[in-house]
Amino acid sequence: MASTWFFLLALLAVSISNAFASDPSQLQDFCVADKMSQVLVNGFACKDPAAITVEDFFFSGLHMAGNTSNRQGSAVTGVNVAQISGLNTLGISLARVDYAPYGLNPPHIHPRATEILTVLEGSLYVGFVTSNPENKLFTKVLNKGDVFVFPQGLIHFQFNYGTKDVIALAALSSQNPGVITIANAVFGSKPFISDDILAKAFQVEKKIVDRIQAQF
Repeated sequence: MASTWFFLLALLAVSISNAFASDPSQLQDFCVADKMSQVLVNGFACKDPAAITVEDFFFSGLHMAGNTSNRQGSAVTGVNVAQISGLNTLGISLARVDYAPYGLNPPHIHPRATEILTVLEGSLYVGFVTSNPENKLFTKVLNKGDVFVFPQGLIHFQFNYGTKDVIALAALSSQNPGVITIANAVFGSKPFISDDILAKAFQVEKKIVDRIQAQF
């Protein structure tokens, strides 16, 4: 009898753990973000239903190419809760990514989302790296219509190795996936991470770190 109760309690504990380990289910049809609210919550407070309009669920602009005239030669046009208030609590967002010839979406992570990317025009060389200690690199050349998944929290990149513009569309499993560009975070933090620390971490001379930091 005692062993049966122990089993049931263990099963209950596992069930509760799983319930709290993922996003909660929707408790209503939607919760349009009230961006003027002073209430501090994880995300945004809900807008008064009487004030909700169809525009809260709408965005226009993904037909327009982003400005790729920058050092990386790429541009990301995000469509998340910042652009569509109706995405609040729905756990999804989009991004259009434009790549100039030899343009790069540099190594970065999305701390709160898995990404699934579809190439609409052109070809891309893409990849991601697994976590320590393996740090295994998975890469693939994608052509028009191909789809690739970047698991949540893993460093990944996309590179246009050709001479024509490339367009891709990414879906992400968060209303606000976040992005941390590795080079910007490591070498462009405010204030800078000590060059002594970075020199030791990357096993290079401090003057090399200083030269890289100066680019940011």
